Amino acid sequence: MTTSNAVPGSGDEAIRLAEERAAATRERNLPQFTDMPIPGDTANLREGANLNDALLAVLPLVGVWRGEGEIVYPTIEGPFRFGQQITFAHDGRPFLVYEARSWLLNEAGEVIRPAAREQGFWRPQPDDSIELLLTHNTGIVELYYGKVRTQTSWEFETDAVIRTATAKDVKAAQRLYGIVNNGDLAYVEERAMVGQEMQPHASAHLKRVVG
Repeated sequence: MTTSNAVPGSGDEAIRLAEERAAATRERNLPQFTDMPIPGDTANLREGANLNDALLAVLPLVGVWRGEGEIVYPTIEGPFRFGQQITFAHDGRPFLVYEARSWLLNEAGEVIRPAAREQGFWRPQPDDSIELLLTHNTGIVELYYGKVRTQTSWEFETDAVIRTATAKDVKAAQRLYGIVNNGDLAYVEERAMVGQEMQPHASAHLKRVVG
């Protein structure tokens, strides 16, 4: 049976849909420096270093994702809309390089200004746990421990939060990431901060733009 005649919900149908989604993204990757003496980062599984076997549990995340989300919390006037780009890349070693850049949007979807940035590393372990290290531009460093929930979902909670003297009072956080809607990336985040108990803070729905 060809994929053009694939039965909805079948493996053939899933392959067909994946090929359709990749039509506009398969030729794109991160900007590359050709004079680097070591392997560069790649967000496209078709290019660059081979994916380390230790990363098979997070393979669906590799790429660049872009979309919109919402911020809510009792201590802000929101909810606020934001745009975001998330990058998951690798260089052949057993960790993912992670970066998220955000920008605030008005009600019409127009950009107001740059917003939060965070960078870090996802470090899968042999027991299917994942160490996640994040550094925020707001003066906060977080160490999460997480686990693989399914082949397409991952959950985390903080083990330690370090902040500078000028940073917001963050006590703890939790995150859940998942591949949804036939290939999109979505996540929800909860935070306990500025005297509030753990509760929803951010969520977003992103589409693949690279890989």
